Amino acid sequence: MIIATNVNKRFGRLQVLSDISLTCNKGQTIALIGPNGSGKTTLIKCLLGMVIPDSGFMTVNNKNIARDWAYREQIGYMPQISRFPDNMTIEQVIDMVKDIRSGSSRHLDEELLQAFDLPSLYGKRMRTLSGGTRQKVSASLAFLFNPDILILDEPTAGLDPLSSEILKEKIQKEKSKGKLTMITSHVLSDLDDLVSEIVYLQEGKLRFHSSVSSLQKDTGEEKLNKVMARIMQQNR
Repeated sequence: MIIATNVNKRFGRLQVLSDISLTCNKGQTIALIGPNGSGKTTLIKCLLGMVIPDSGFMTVNNKNIARDWAYREQIGYMPQISRFPDNMTIEQVIDMVKDIRSGSSRHLDEELLQAFDLPSLYGKRMRTLSGGTRQKVSASLAFLFNPDILILDEPTAGLDPLSSEILKEKIQKEKSKGKLTMITSHVLSDLDDLVSEIVYLQEGKLRFHSSVSSLQKDTGEEKLNKVMARIMQQNR
């Protein structure tokens, strides 16, 4: 569904992405992890068309994204930090996004809106919201247009435990429908029982892309934080 082929990106003297080749298929929930500055955000921005690679290319459903901007209709994106107009209410923000996407033929998925009980807060202005409530709005918008691909950047940051579980259950539900989900998170415990594959970037390079089951077998660990700790120790 998503293929990156020899993707390179440099900002000035800094090589941010170095020859990244990656294949992500339907039905996978992939953890995109790595230390700060590893290139995760730049890779996501390349996929979203916000950053243009210096060389190499990316395809979504076998179409080169450099020539077909309509592919973004298939992607639901939840940024780590969402920016909304401060004076707009939650309802106005949601209606605005619906109007922007009015040409989309996709069925609306309002399950998270209801699960987070956001309709009861529709009259509240964005500037008055807590960080957790902003995250709920952002998550609901990512799923709203029933996309085939979900890209979630630190999705549980700021969420209370109940809301975090609601979101994780929704991710699992969409995975069962064959959707592709890519998640970045520094809290690996949030990804246990959620992800099927791990993509690990370091210094702009793809260090490995492997199934969780293979990594668990290789390290003898079950929890992702222990799996990654064991791998880091082995590669010192």
